[in-house]
Amino acid sequence: MGKVIKPTQPVRAVLSLPGSKSYTHRTLVAAALAAGESLLSNALKAEDTELTAQALAKLGAGIAWQGAAIRVQGVGGHWRPVEEPIYLGNSGTTMRFLTALAALGQGPYTLTGTERLCQRPLGELLQALTQLGVQVASERADGCPPVTIRGGLTGGRARLSGAVSSQYVSALLFIGPLAPAGVEIEITDELVSRPYVDLTLAVMEDFGISYYREGYRYFRVPGVQPYQSADYAIEADASSASYFWAAAAITGGRVTIANLSGDSCQGDAGFPGVLAQMGCTLESEADGLTVQGGPLTGIEVDLAAMPDLVPTLSVVAAFAKGETVITGVPHLRHKESDRLAAVAAELQKMGIAARETADGLIIPGGSPHGASIDTYQDHRLAMSFAVAGLKVPGIIINDPGCVAKSFPNFWEYFEKLYQGGR
Repeated sequence: MGKVIKPTQPVRAVLSLPGSKSYTHRTLVAAALAAGESLLSNALKAEDTELTAQALAKLGAGIAWQGAAIRVQGVGGHWRPVEEPIYLGNSGTTMRFLTALAALGQGPYTLTGTERLCQRPLGELLQALTQLGVQVASERADGCPPVTIRGGLTGGRARLSGAVSSQYVSALLFIGPLAPAGVEIEITDELVSRPYVDLTLAVMEDFGISYYREGYRYFRVPGVQPYQSADYAIEADASSASYFWAAAAITGGRVTIANLSGDSCQGDAGFPGVLAQMGCTLESEADGLTVQGGPLTGIEVDLAAMPDLVPTLSVVAAFAKGETVITGVPHLRHKESDRLAAVAAELQKMGIAARETADGLIIPGGSPHGASIDTYQDHRLAMSFAVAGLKVPGIIINDPGCVAKSFPNFWEYFEKLYQGGR
């Protein structure tokens, strides 16, 4: 059943959003690897983060959800055996992190997931783990899940391109402190989604881990470092915030995200700066980040640092004057959907002649009209295209429940845009 989105006047809202998905994944991992108890507050309870929590619990960590907090009893870096396959749904982050983390236990561990997850590439990570002494194999020998990990981590030096996913680098960084010889990572190409690696290192540091880096080309994590338990307050999810900032941009309204600051490590917190290039006005104060909509103009922008926001920006671009060119995101073809093809197809339904390029999209702005939007079981498409319905009548979002992957109560927050409330 599709969800009909009703147009509204320029939106005005001040919102405090649920915690960051990226931080929730990473703090769960660090807390599970630590000895002792950690408390993660304002954690995001969504399909993806619950899959990570469930997997870590199967490996021996104590995980107790308490509303918007998680109490984690760590294992001190020693997993217990797991005989049955560990199912990771459609969470690419969970699969990539767990593939490396399982090397810390006495295998074998088998990781699997949905049909789509088992089409997503892992080959580069598997090769890097092999370089670090890990016995790991793709069950179908195609570089994709299911994968089986048999342990053997010694550490040492791994080389990988970094052009497909920054999560490979994050996964290797997480196991570095517990590898007998530590881990060195050499990046041979341009690393995509760089802010997510910064975020991983920030979380590791907060849980007591030291490291050395040379930009995004070389990382070294000394071995035999124990993770320390910690109490950790998780900030709002900047990816989730993007939809509400986009609502301000498209409707000429004003939206403040109260629990997110301008100095956030999240790459997606840079999205208001992109909207400012298009004509919006920004305010960054102690009480949050505010976007005030204005007349929109197309821009050229490299979104390699915030690839998850390509659908959001594409929808905003549809309402701008002139052409928007998005580059730097060829790896979006390997997400929950082929996001470049999916975004172009759905914008075309709305009368916008969007087209794919080798590494992004070209979107000529204009006057979009209503359409029935297919979401390809992709949460980010559902949330992005919902924003278009605030401006034009006739937008219907098919499979609206797919937002549960990252933002289960998205529609409750979306309703607040009509109420002008908090």
